[in-house]
Amino acid sequence: MEREDPLERIERRERERKQNGGAKTIMYVMAAVAVLLAAALAYVLYQKNALVGQLNIEKQELTEQIVALQGDYEALSSDYDSINLQLDSSREEVAQLVERIKKTEATNRVKMRQYEKELGTLRSIMRGYIVQIDSLNQLNHKLTVDAANARREAAEHRKMNEQLTAQVEDLTGKVVTGSVIKARGLRLEAYNSAGKLIDRSKNVARLLVTLSLVENALAEPGPVRVYVRVKDPAGELLDDGRGASFTLDGQTLAATASREVDYQGQEVELSIYVNNIPAFQKGIYTVEAFTSQARLGSAELMLR
Repeated sequence: MEREDPLERIERRERERKQNGGAKTIMYVMAAVAVLLAAALAYVLYQKNALVGQLNIEKQELTEQIVALQGDYEALSSDYDSINLQLDSSREEVAQLVERIKKTEATNRVKMRQYEKELGTLRSIMRGYIVQIDSLNQLNHKLTVDAANARREAAEHRKMNEQLTAQVEDLTGKVVTGSVIKARGLRLEAYNSAGKLIDRSKNVARLLVTLSLVENALAEPGPVRVYVRVKDPAGELLDDGRGASFTLDGQTLAATASREVDYQGQEVELSIYVNNIPAFQKGIYTVEAFTSQARLGSAELMLR
């Protein structure tokens, strides 16, 4: 076997040492690169999770704002049919927006921005409703006050006329018949089912006719039945279903309702309810009161 030259052996070992050292260096570099890549990937994942978490928070806040607006729309109401129709439409839009945002991923930034704009639009629309309702309420209040003043003035004039008429009729009646019973203070009012005085036709449950049979020492004491004929704005006689009727001057007349009182020549106050009427409409209702001897008077009621 040929022996290796010592110098060649030293050179070979040196080459092997350098080769092993280079491989280790490459291995160390690759390990360092792998560590850096892993750190970069971890940072990217952390940033992504943080961004997704922030987007979910923003979606939750936006959802809560929309749900709160939905509650505000549900609480808003008016007495006007046209506005109520618009409110129903807007409530439906808010409900659809709630459903859409619940089904949309928080990472869909385009949709989230779109929902924010829709929320702003619906808020502006709601502010418009509030302003419109407030304006209409103020106008309605003014019209109500004006109507009340007009009714009061009319009532005062009617009362004055009734008093003058009663005085004239009393003098004439004493000369002619002397015993005919008269009345004063005839009124027609509307009440709801809770017994509250109102003037809105859709809430009326019953009408109330009140009057006083005036003192008449010449009248025959005993039971006296008072009949009322109430007509709606179309001039149709209201019928409470009891079929009351009476005869005056030889003519039989249908009555809306009646009531009997014990009259002893002294003033008697009485009230007659008009029930069992299916519905009431807007306009002026009139009432006439009678006994079998004479017409007692008339009054009006305006329902809006």
